[in-house]
Amino acid sequence: MNADSHDGLISAAPLKPSQSLSGLLLLAATIVAMIWANSDARDSYHALWELPIGGMSLHHVINDALMALFFLMVGLEIKHELQDGALASVRQAALPIVGAIGGMLVPAAIYTAIAVGSPAARGWGIPMATDIAFALGVMALLGDRVPAGLRIFLAALAIADDIGAVLVIGLFYTSHIAIGALAAVLALVGLLLVCNKRGVRSPWPYIALGLLLWVAVYKSGVHASIAGVLLAFTIPARGNSSVEQTLEHALQFPVSYGVVPLFALANAGVALPHDLGALMASTAAVATAAGLLIGKPIGIAGAAWIAVRMRWASLPTGATWLGLIGVSLLGGIGFTMSLFVAALAFGTSAHLDAAKLGVLSGSLCAGALGAALLILGARPPARPTTPEFT
Repeated sequence: MNADSHDGLISAAPLKPSQSLSGLLLLAATIVAMIWANSDARDSYHALWELPIGGMSLHHVINDALMALFFLMVGLEIKHELQDGALASVRQAALPIVGAIGGMLVPAAIYTAIAVGSPAARGWGIPMATDIAFALGVMALLGDRVPAGLRIFLAALAIADDIGAVLVIGLFYTSHIAIGALAAVLALVGLLLVCNKRGVRSPWPYIALGLLLWVAVYKSGVHASIAGVLLAFTIPARGNSSVEQTLEHALQFPVSYGVVPLFALANAGVALPHDLGALMASTAAVATAAGLLIGKPIGIAGAAWIAVRMRWASLPTGATWLGLIGVSLLGGIGFTMSLFVAALAFGTSAHLDAAKLGVLSGSLCAGALGAALLILGARPPARPTTPEFT
């Protein structure tokens, strides 16, 4: 697959206008959701997402089922970059993994340091995750100001980040894991790998087994969207008309123009309370916002700096340290996964609203600062030309 034919969300080719439009739709959906959730029609906003569909609410259909398609598309593109693109080098692939580890440990440590000894301490996992849809959406709005290497770095980091967050949810915030369903997940992944190794090149067996995989992941108690990542890494990606290319091109339009904006509309509607100041000063809110706004960039950029200094990894092509710090700030857009962990940590307690406000404020500030730094420093300054004298 060459750069010209690989037009995905994190393609090495320059950002296409359609991807900028997807970012604008995401931003518009977020604004509409915030206005709607804080207007006189707020009841209709919440009632809409509770509509039952096949035993699930509409909100869960979007977050658990439709977002699996988004993770599938991004997973396919990450796999391409690992095999033939900018992450094919071990040094390049190591950077987002090391950054993700730092980006999980430091926010959790900052949250714990602030909340230690209080009932809010249970929410230490809230600022650990990056909301990949929102982070990449913000980056899409910046167009070709951002080097392709940084877009790939953010997508790979967010995938690793979310896998880590899913593990944290499973180990620390899930009351029940269905061992039988997890065994089914492993069996289905094994069967998909067998199809790959046996040379099955029709997309239909992978689609059918992928649907079963989603059901198994959903039943296991693990966040179901991770099924998209698992499926992506079992799909054949070699050849001029690979299954990867077929599925990736089929997913781009519905995911970019449908799933991602719908996801934003369903999740961005956080109601702002009347006593905003008091709630924002609470332990859960301060710890969450600090974890996202301070912990994320320090953890990601700090771990990346150590990895580069130790020569374990190298900076993405065309990137500067200022640009990488900007991307690290975009990693502080926690939003959906952070809200999900907050609900698991606090249930219906008073700390939940405070944590939600911390997620919203921390994510907004991190996104705005990250975008500003990327505009200022994502591309290296042009070298001044020196006149030649003869």
